[in-house]
Amino acid sequence: MADSGSPPDAPQSTPPKPFLVRLIGVFVEPGETFDDIARKPDFIAPLILLMLVSVAVAETMLAKIGIDRIILQTLKQSGRASSMNPSQLNQAVQKAASIGSVMIQVMAVAGIPIFLLSVAGFGLLVLNFIFGESAGFKEVFSATCYAYMPRVVGGVMAIAVMFFGDPDYFRPTSPAPTNLGFFLNPLTTSRAILTLASALDILTLWFLVLIAIGLSRVSRNKVKAGSIFITFFGVWVLLVLAKVGFALLAG
Repeated sequence: MADSGSPPDAPQSTPPKPFLVRLIGVFVEPGETFDDIARKPDFIAPLILLMLVSVAVAETMLAKIGIDRIILQTLKQSGRASSMNPSQLNQAVQKAASIGSVMIQVMAVAGIPIFLLSVAGFGLLVLNFIFGESAGFKEVFSATCYAYMPRVVGGVMAIAVMFFGDPDYFRPTSPAPTNLGFFLNPLTTSRAILTLASALDILTLWFLVLIAIGLSRVSRNKVKAGSIFITFFGVWVLLVLAKVGFALLAG
């Protein structure tokens, strides 16, 4: 006689996969991994890892490149340095350096959670209001954090570039060879072309693919990954066009 407790077809409670397994799974089995994340969401571990990598990149940049060199390169790339004599240029660099290093360190810590919270908020909007689902914030934020894991690879690559590359050619906006802008000379390339080339980043496209898969699994596949990808990709294209437009206006 059947047990009078749970029905025979009741789903078994599956323990969540450890963080390391999820981390690897995002790269090799994203669908199955995001299924597990949707069942048992967890954003603390991936968020901490992303912030640690961000801090490591920032501290390496300050130690190996130096805030003075970064500011000087920025002034040269913007064209402002050409209108200054050596004394004025040195004063401008010293003045900006006094707060530049602090800003880099602050953004290394705060930039990641602010960005991911913004993306997760848009993801909630997409799932709940555009596609009419009822996704929760914890599930969406967890999927967003794990979808951003390719940036860990980018961070490691950026640190390697700073250790082994020429510091005079380092650019904070393209620190690793993951976009076309990394290979262009910022002093001889127009700002608009450089902005567009820097935006064509393989890690960004990877993130868009992963977040589309992740949010689709959060919706229990009620919303197709392709539909989510097109939505995010469309917004990304608009942002890139806006940045290119500002670059054209700035000359």
